[in-house]
Amino acid sequence: MGIIRKLLAWLSVPIICLFALVFYAARPFNPDNNRILARVVARFGRAVLGMERPLEGWENMPQDRPTVVIANHQHNDDLFVVGDLLPPRTVTVGKSSLVWVPFFGQVFWLGGNVILNRGRSHKAIAVMKATSSAIARDRKSLWVFPEGTRSRGRGLQKFKKGAFHAAVASGAPITMVCVQEYADEAVGWTGRRESVAIRVLPPIETEDLTADDIPELIERCHKKMSETIATL
Repeated sequence: MGIIRKLLAWLSVPIICLFALVFYAARPFNPDNNRILARVVARFGRAVLGMERPLEGWENMPQDRPTVVIANHQHNDDLFVVGDLLPPRTVTVGKSSLVWVPFFGQVFWLGGNVILNRGRSHKAIAVMKATSSAIARDRKSLWVFPEGTRSRGRGLQKFKKGAFHAAVASGAPITMVCVQEYADEAVGWTGRRESVAIRVLPPIETEDLTADDIPELIERCHKKMSETIATL
């Protein structure tokens, strides 16, 4: 039953994206398209999976100013777990291969999201720095999985620097979304997913920081998120 639930949840993604293409084409590169689509995909997906998602600290997510959101990345199902937490005018970061995924890749591009070539780290940091001007100029928020790859529930991995360069260069606060470690498995004969708890931490201001402060900022965020995830 769990396999059927997962199959239906993921089959819904390209179907929802296909209908969303009309909406995206009507107002291309509007970042609020991403928030609306992610909310629909996440809530429908959780309903199909039978997954509960307790949420703490939502009041800490900035709604009236840009922020750089960082979250731990465990499985592909994170789309259903955190997708409806995007603040207004948010773009996300994804690898270039996503563009070729039918329907999803097209809405990802039309949403004005940041597309990175993971194999060229120096270019990736340059793109993230350039994104900082869009954060400041267009008042966009940025959602990043700073680990860069899925941990599969095996603890928080080392953070890449791009998100922190973008935050410091733009002066936007960093908001940490901590997701409970979970297995990509069904529970019981009904195939429902286990509950996955989330806690949003108060933003860390970066306005007075420089590039020299980035290593310490990364260490501080990693430590805080690790400690929080351990309590969920």
